[in-house]
Amino acid sequence: MKAIGYNITGAAEVLEELEIDRPAPGARDLLVEVKGISVNPVDVKLRALAAPEGGAKVLGFDAAGVVVEVGSEVTGFKVGDEVFYAGDVTRAGTNAAFHAVDERIVGHKPETLDFVQAAGVPLTAITAWEMLFDAFRLTEGAGKGQSILVIGGAGGVGSILIQLAKALTGLTVVATASRPETQEWVRKMGADHVVDHRGDLVAQLAELELTPTYVAALTATDMHWPAIVDLIAPRGQIALIDDPDVLDIKTAKPKALSIHWEFMFSRAMFQTADMTAQRDLLNRVSQMIDAGTLQSTVTEHAGTITVENLRAAHLRQESGRVIGKQVLGGW
Repeated sequence: MKAIGYNITGAAEVLEELEIDRPAPGARDLLVEVKGISVNPVDVKLRALAAPEGGAKVLGFDAAGVVVEVGSEVTGFKVGDEVFYAGDVTRAGTNAAFHAVDERIVGHKPETLDFVQAAGVPLTAITAWEMLFDAFRLTEGAGKGQSILVIGGAGGVGSILIQLAKALTGLTVVATASRPETQEWVRKMGADHVVDHRGDLVAQLAELELTPTYVAALTATDMHWPAIVDLIAPRGQIALIDDPDVLDIKTAKPKALSIHWEFMFSRAMFQTADMTAQRDLLNRVSQMIDAGTLQSTVTEHAGTITVENLRAAHLRQESGRVIGKQVLGGW
């Protein structure tokens, strides 16, 4: 089957067309014919840093497609089902014509989105959902009278996190964005207030007379850390997804702050007892999209799934200027 991967780490040019064996599904697996994919920051990081072992490495951690085969112990899906999911970082990725994935981390595709649009949802939706409801331990409808600061609100995770917070909690949402187009985007996603992360965050929050209880630190956490600790409420909670080289968490002690890492691959990596939580949340997100409660965060259709188009999408991702999500579809 067709796939796109790499044999050596490096820049986007190391991506190449591959002809590899079609995977055989395991007992709990679905074999999915991939119709749409998206590109995330994790793809760029792994391509640059994760050396392949035992052959070419195929990336891709978002997909939408059709189930063509099911494993012997699969109970939740059947051949012909339309699905979407983010996959497992320890297994081959979705940049392939067919992909095997554990049914416990797969959701039913929203009926109102085509495959390409649907492929832009899973990874960011899982990450945002787990930040709100696992890391922060919020319950639906909670948070009235409190606020959340979303740093990097126009990115993929920020775009869906803003929407989920507005739809499912009572939180006031403050999002950061620095360009006119990104500020307009986060307002479209539902942010109550917008501040500029290139400016003085502490002063801007003070001007709004808001002291966030929650901070979703989605980018440049090390750079923003002093401001986060300064502006957050005592006993507040911080969740981060990026990879700061150094983070002095001792400064968080006087306010008794809670610090959480969010890594949406953890459940699949460690085969946790609650793996099906990702299936459940994806199905809930799918229902919310079909009901019109959530809107698509896709802003760029990068064309069909070719090595040239995927290289270009990686370069766009590396620019740091992607708003929402990039998707590709069709082989």
